Amino acid sequence: MEKLIKWLRWVDNNLVKLLAAAFIFLIPLYPKFPLKFIDYTYISIRLEDVFVALISFVFIVQLFRKKVDLNKQFLILIVSFWAAVMLSFLWGAFVQKTVIYKHLGFLHALRRIEYSLIFFIITSTIKSRKDFLFYFWSAILTLIIVCLYGIGQKFFGLPAVQTMNPEFAKGHILFLTPEARVSSTFAGHYDLAAYLVFFLPISLGIYLWKRKFIYFLIFVLALFTLTLTASRSSSLAYLLSICAFLIYLRKFKLLIFVVTLSVGLSFTTNNLSSRWAQALRVKQIYVNEQTGQIVIPQKMSTDELPAGSFYMEIDKATEKTSVKTQNLLNERILADIRDEAKKSGTTLTASEESQMVATISAGLKPVSTVISDISFATRIQVEWPRAIKAFLKNPVLGSGPSSITEATDGDYFRWLGEMGLLGTLIFFYFLFSIIKFIWQKIKILPQVEKYLYFGFIFGLFGLLLNAVYIDVFEASKAAYTFWTVSGIIVGSLSIDNSGITDS
Repeated sequence: MEKLIKWLRWVDNNLVKLLAAAFIFLIPLYPKFPLKFIDYTYISIRLEDVFVALISFVFIVQLFRKKVDLNKQFLILIVSFWAAVMLSFLWGAFVQKTVIYKHLGFLHALRRIEYSLIFFIITSTIKSRKDFLFYFWSAILTLIIVCLYGIGQKFFGLPAVQTMNPEFAKGHILFLTPEARVSSTFAGHYDLAAYLVFFLPISLGIYLWKRKFIYFLIFVLALFTLTLTASRSSSLAYLLSICAFLIYLRKFKLLIFVVTLSVGLSFTTNNLSSRWAQALRVKQIYVNEQTGQIVIPQKMSTDELPAGSFYMEIDKATEKTSVKTQNLLNERILADIRDEAKKSGTTLTASEESQMVATISAGLKPVSTVISDISFATRIQVEWPRAIKAFLKNPVLGSGPSSITEATDGDYFRWLGEMGLLGTLIFFYFLFSIIKFIWQKIKILPQVEKYLYFGFIFGLFGLLLNAVYIDVFEASKAAYTFWTVSGIIVGSLSIDNSGITDS
């Protein structure tokens, strides 16, 4: 009985820490199965939301019971950010009327608070070097499992649960086709790639800290998994951040080796190289100079991104349209006609379709262009202008969370559009304050211990680069992981005996 009481007392004293450790594993590893669907969106309440609510409740209870002490580092800043987010929601929902579905806007605002809440829970439970190492190695072990599972998807047919479209978001078990990009336990290849971009400089920092080849293999494992995601923006963000990291440390031999390895691994799969080749391409398209209609003769396939309608004209084409190209052109025109007819509920006869194809085709002129793929075209023609328009309506507070749909594919545009200058600048200042705090604290540490912290800083730099093209700070698994690791790093430098050497 006495042993049981002693064990229960230990659990009571360490309950928040145990839940935080479980959180470190749960967030990246548990697939995104929905618990409850939210009306007017395919975003759902998931287990991660319930777990955050649980750990937050336990943390508050233990705080009142004096079982944990609140780490007040950055408290004012983060509460200011929360206030700015909620103010943007209230303004958009009740004054500007840009948040159409108030419950949805509130949940979007609440999720931004959720992400950063774990930062304080982690920092408040790190009281010793042992606590730091417990959390940190848990995060690295999770990284290894994520990578191994992603590789297993590619080569051994392990299943995936994705939220890449409304149907997938229902929690279907998927099996990837040979040309598909791996997502591991994440919602899609994009947030897995963002997660890896963040961890790659950190994992290389571990190798420089420990100086054992086994730790370099963790870096290689993560790099190979990033290659399998075939994410162009993340690969570029990784390359820029890792080069900046090694140049800053003056590790030029390692830099040459890492760049060579990165380029070499990119050729192990055709996905990444082919996607780069599709980013910009010289192509002949057809334009109606009166109406501005653009038709691109192309075959649709699952292993190639279609071209978008954003283009830069080189010259009017002088070559005669080949029979093959004309057939492709007619197929695209016919597909568009049928799509429009279906939307309007109109039924067309074969004769009417043929006549409309001939009329539209006659008005099209060939133009030689440099054309982007549909991914970039959608951003520059639809998503980013929509965010800029929302920002210009109210530059200070933005138009409110959820007001510019679920994705903007560029966090900077999304922050400005939804939260305005107030929320965006507070968030940026918070990130700057974390970097400044780390920079000042590690001055007294031995050089070998600094590598890990520099790895974190350049991992954050990689995320910020990636945020130009992807909503990385809104993707739940990547966002939760960023705030968790930030809490671990800040917590390790907040204890009296700052230092991480465990040998």
